[in-house]
Amino acid sequence: MQPKLIVLSAPSGAGKTTIAHAILKKHPNIIFSISATTRSKRHNEIHGRDYFFISHEEFAQKISAGAFIEYQKIYDDYYGSLKQEVESALKNGFCVLFDIDVEGALNIKKAFPKDSILIFIAPPTVDEITRRLKRRKTEGEEKLKQRLARVPMEMEQQTKFDYIVLNDDLQKAIHEVNTILIKNNLTQ
Repeated sequence: MQPKLIVLSAPSGAGKTTIAHAILKKHPNIIFSISATTRSKRHNEIHGRDYFFISHEEFAQKISAGAFIEYQKIYDDYYGSLKQEVESALKNGFCVLFDIDVEGALNIKKAFPKDSILIFIAPPTVDEITRRLKRRKTEGEEKLKQRLARVPMEMEQQTKFDYIVLNDDLQKAIHEVNTILIKNNLTQ
């Protein structure tokens, strides 16, 4: 098995993080790429497990030092995948699973065209995304509007992905992603 970069991407609320956690539980040879971000930590998140929460100044220093494989400014915050974390995992024979936005996913594909697999998690409807985000209660009304405003752009990008998985049934979507990984010899 050749270590690869596995990228799950979707609009906020489509279920990519839930699917990523399920895949990680099933496959010990796949590790999670913990992104760095300048956004505030949510009540249920842990630094170093969910994200590396850093200041805007530290993020800018890391950009200048070339420390990211990819990074994006989304809304008022930055998100990025740390090169050192990814290279270390690949060197040690692990596949790396990313849970990132569509622009970051496409940048990874551009940088690693033969070593990355992009999977777009499609929501059943935009109304369902709205329901899921409201139920999650992690953003105020303004942030919710910002996230929903990005959905059309994100949905347009799905044709650039290697695979599209519809998440209208969570267990079925997890099974489909798992099948894609098996088909590509990315599991042990």
